[in-house]
Amino acid sequence: MDIISEILSNTELTSSMQMLFFMTILMLLPTILIMMTSFVRIIITFSFIKSALGAQQTIPNTILIGLALCMTMFIMSPVVEKINQNSIQPYMGEEINDEQAYEELKKPIVEFLLKNTREKDLELFVNNSSIKGENIDREELPLNIIVPAFAISELKTAFQIGFIIYIPFLVVDLIVSSTLMSMGMFMLPPAMISLPFKLLLFVMVDGWNLLVKSLIESFI
Repeated sequence: MDIISEILSNTELTSSMQMLFFMTILMLLPTILIMMTSFVRIIITFSFIKSALGAQQTIPNTILIGLALCMTMFIMSPVVEKINQNSIQPYMGEEINDEQAYEELKKPIVEFLLKNTREKDLELFVNNSSIKGENIDREELPLNIIVPAFAISELKTAFQIGFIIYIPFLVVDLIVSSTLMSMGMFMLPPAMISLPFKLLLFVMVDGWNLLVKSLIESFI
């Protein structure tokens, strides 16, 4: 059982304790956003496309982070809707207690995390935890096992996407470098010449639309 669930099952929260619990959740919100949503895959992919284009100084990080946050809210909206319907609204209406509200809140999150977690990564943390050898369903695993497994699965997926992104731009760099060398223009930086061609290629294939579409569909 999760630590939070165990606390809620053994403790009747007063209003002051509820406020303390709520403030703790707010402090952990940045970590929750990064480690339990689609944000990791999206922002790393954006970092790869920025590096592949060679436009590190041209595209502000603030823009990419803002776009990643907007996409994260869009992708996670079905999960948030389930949480609101099954946990928040019944709890506000005093139809369920603290423990039941937490369990209902956790269900859609766990479903999303497990859907995007590789079995191999999940086994890694299960085999190195205290529940090693126990016969337990995936949905009943605690979050301290599911979340890190989800995180490394997202990292691998983002790196796979980054590899695919790099290939066409690498070809452009190779062509430009070979052309400059054959012309004897050794002092001219290849990156400065290849950048306009990479931007043209990215615009011609409608790169942002294609990239965002692929990222969204990868979570569906």
